[in-house]
Amino acid sequence: MFSYDKFVANLRLRRVTLLIAVMLVFYFFRSMMSLFLLTFIFTFLSVQFVRFVQRKINIKPVWIIVPVYLLIIAMLVFAITNYVPQLVSQTVKMFSSLQDFYQSKEMRSNPYLQVIYDYLKQINLDNQIKVAVTQLVNYITSVGAVGLNILLSFLLSFFYTSQVEQMNDFGRQFLNSKYGWVFEDLRYYGQKFINTFGVVIEAQLMIAIVNTTLTTITLIVLKMPGIIALAVMVFIMSLIPVAGVIISLVPLSFVAYSVGGVKYVVYIIIMIIVIHMIETYFLNPQFMSSMTHLPIFFTFVVLLASEELIGTWGLIIGIPIFVFFLDILGVHSIGGNKKRNKIKLKNYRKSK
Repeated sequence: MFSYDKFVANLRLRRVTLLIAVMLVFYFFRSMMSLFLLTFIFTFLSVQFVRFVQRKINIKPVWIIVPVYLLIIAMLVFAITNYVPQLVSQTVKMFSSLQDFYQSKEMRSNPYLQVIYDYLKQINLDNQIKVAVTQLVNYITSVGAVGLNILLSFLLSFFYTSQVEQMNDFGRQFLNSKYGWVFEDLRYYGQKFINTFGVVIEAQLMIAIVNTTLTTITLIVLKMPGIIALAVMVFIMSLIPVAGVIISLVPLSFVAYSVGGVKYVVYIIIMIIVIHMIETYFLNPQFMSSMTHLPIFFTFVVLLASEELIGTWGLIIGIPIFVFFLDILGVHSIGGNKKRNKIKLKNYRKSK
């Protein structure tokens, strides 16, 4: 019992132990990771919206969230019935046109594209496209499981947000239990997690929406084929910090060349450069509020490592998780620079 009291009194040791235990729990339940992450993202965004509305109007969360979720369901039904068939058709046509262009004499005869052609031939692009299509078919066949995760996450986020006040009151009861220190430390990590992961995801979503809007307008002006499919691809790629804009350049360039030749490729490159500058010098400072200004080297290393460890989800959540651990270690935190400057200024005034 004496050792237990010493362990509870050692704040740093017990928090490290609890963090390792939580990571092990997530590891053992890694098959449900998509459900956990989707539920958190949906819940975070809906709670943030409820808090925003409540700052304007004093109203219960249920009366805010019910109309919002009904509107989302109506929009999803409309999109599925009207645009999903177009998306599938345009995606198939885009893959077909890219493969036809890759195998065309025009690409082989162009000296500038010959280097790219030789490289694509070396990496055996044909087989890779076939493998990718096979994986896409397998993914579509398992869409029931994916749709179930999305549906469950949607419902869980709705139940939580509609009773967010009751959920908070119920959660505070654990702090007064016999093992209240466990839940106190969980709340500590939860607050850190929300302040890093949630805010970064929210900001990245806003950046992705702006990037997709600007790119789609440019594609419409250039009269590119398969606008819906390209817009969806750009939005998904924009969720990957820094690297997403660059990755989307490759398929966009091929489609542009098949439509308007080198001139259109130059237009696409200029568009990507402009959008990347807007993201770097305006969107990131505006939405991130100087929260995650990590060096590009660390950004790419984290993306590579997280994709290897977590898979596709790692490209989206790798940076927020990395910033979360930096916050715990006290290296870099959300809004940390401002707080440190205030503390330094306060200490300086005291010394005066």
